[in-house]
Amino acid sequence: MTAPDDLPEVFPPTLREVMLRPRWLAMLALCLAVAGVFAWLGQWQLARALDTIPVEAGQTEKVVPIEDVVAPGAYLNAPLVGQKVGAHGAFVPGDFLVVSRRINDGVEGFWVTGQFRVDAAAPTSLAVAVGWAPTLQQARDAAAGLNAAPPASTTVTGRVISDEGPAVPPRDDPFALTTMSPAALLSRWHDTAGLDVYRPYLTSEQAPAGLITISSRPPEGQAGLNWLNLFYAAEWAIFAGFAFYLWYRLAKDAWEKEVEELEEPDAG
Repeated sequence: MTAPDDLPEVFPPTLREVMLRPRWLAMLALCLAVAGVFAWLGQWQLARALDTIPVEAGQTEKVVPIEDVVAPGAYLNAPLVGQKVGAHGAFVPGDFLVVSRRINDGVEGFWVTGQFRVDAAAPTSLAVAVGWAPTLQQARDAAAGLNAAPPASTTVTGRVISDEGPAVPPRDDPFALTTMSPAALLSRWHDTAGLDVYRPYLTSEQAPAGLITISSRPPEGQAGLNWLNLFYAAEWAIFAGFAFYLWYRLAKDAWEKEVEELEEPDAG
């Protein structure tokens, strides 16, 4: 019979040996995947923060082709809101609509808007606010006149503005448009099958007869960085680091527990 003193001595595992076990390697792989997602989110937030770096002074007053500023369906970067752009094409007859609750030099009134079919390889349209009227009747009369005119090739210039998003119309007029939303206008336009649409809209710097030119001032200067996006980017980086710390902490706790269980008989 083997004496207790003759039993082989059992040495506790090292922390490295515990971490290299299949269970903890699998958990490490999971943490790597989670950290990768966090890193991607942080990179996206950082890119958004850098996208808000302002353009050079006076750059927004130079008319540039709209395709150089924003792509159809894409959001307009904050520093480019108010940039003067130009587009060549023709207005679609029958799609001049009135948008209410429009302020022009402190006075509330109405915009007349149209679908401008841009000259492009694929059918592409841009919502254009062509002018302002102080009364609904004046706006409707101007829209009716524009809708009756034959289409003609032209160039529009003005400031490109981020869309406002659709809104619930007032109860007494469920068909009224109260925000400048290309998405809402699209639902009322004609010939829209397979159509690409710009998310932002353009305020024309030249109004047609019967309307007043829309007052659209140059954009104000902006901060060099979007600190909120920068904060979020740092936050995601911390989360990514915490995923690795959590794996290390759990593996170390398991190792300490195993060592403690092996040492308990010796203590007794």
